[in-house]
Amino acid sequence: MCALNRIFGYAPRIASALLDCFGSAAPVFRMGKDELREVLGPGSKYAAEICARSLDMAAAELEEAGRMGVEFRGRGEAGYPALLAECEDAPAGLYVRSDAPSACLAAERDCIAIVGTRDITPYGKEWCTRIVDALAGTGKNPVIVSGLAYGTDITAHRTALEDGLDTIAVMATGADTVYPPAHRGDAMKIAGKAGSALITDYPLHTKAIAINFIRRNRIIAGMCRATILIESRSKGGGMITASQAFSYNRDVFALPGRAGDPFSAGCNSLIRSGCAAPVTSERDLVESLGFIFRKESGKHAVPSEYYSGVMDKDSVGTMSRILLLIRKNRRMSLDELAEATALPFGTVAELCGILETDGFISIDLMQRCTINRKK
Repeated sequence: MCALNRIFGYAPRIASALLDCFGSAAPVFRMGKDELREVLGPGSKYAAEICARSLDMAAAELEEAGRMGVEFRGRGEAGYPALLAECEDAPAGLYVRSDAPSACLAAERDCIAIVGTRDITPYGKEWCTRIVDALAGTGKNPVIVSGLAYGTDITAHRTALEDGLDTIAVMATGADTVYPPAHRGDAMKIAGKAGSALITDYPLHTKAIAINFIRRNRIIAGMCRATILIESRSKGGGMITASQAFSYNRDVFALPGRAGDPFSAGCNSLIRSGCAAPVTSERDLVESLGFIFRKESGKHAVPSEYYSGVMDKDSVGTMSRILLLIRKNRRMSLDELAEATALPFGTVAELCGILETDGFISIDLMQRCTINRKK
């Protein structure tokens, strides 16, 4: 199967047709030249590659992969995502880098894709974390799937790990290469968490090239029962993933943005066309996915131990209340916080200044506040 994947990596539909016809890869490699010409056509460029040399190369690669802790899962084998196998352009196999490669892609696992722009805005980042937090709060432990890229992808992966959820990164390189290199630490955390994984259909030593990022999006969409688009321009990888998910007849959701905002143009377009349902609240999204929404647990409240011995309990309690207000009311201003808490503006400004200095919130030039995730 590995040899078949190497040969038809950029023509997965042919590999799928061969597997559907012959049941496995072995009969394909037992065919003679005449049979291959009959099956693939007289002018096929692939016929010459179906040979003993390709099998030897695949065997050598599997041996090398094994030394790296990477396993290969062929279509139809245990550990190959069942939903992905339904797609006609599914790869013949996947390379899986994980502490538990057989379990991480089990058929009964509920995978949810969260994708979007690399240039994520504070609005998008806040909602990305809120959505993952809400999914974690359901107690059903869905697997968060994304692409390890800057912006939305890495926000989804990191939030999932912080919330104790499993997460799968679908890579556009070989399993031995992490791109972008800045996310190598995150990738190793994912690979080292039982139930999480790095996966790819590209052979070892495949480098990052543009076409591979576009092609890998079909795997993200195909293995998940729902895709959530956080932010996207009118064109981009997130739009491709969401459109493919729609073509696979999977649920698609998009976070609405302001009219005319280029970072939300793609989301608004999908909602307008009826290809995606709008994300209007964590509750609506969670319940649309068939989960039970649980109220906020105060996760973003200021930990008392953080300020123990530094600030009085009343101030810490007020700061916790401020954080929850900001979380519920995106970009709440200092004036609005003072009104909501019935506290003097100077007191609110001082406490918010401490929260910003310690990384709990960000305050923009218009004195509007957004939640940060403590690292």
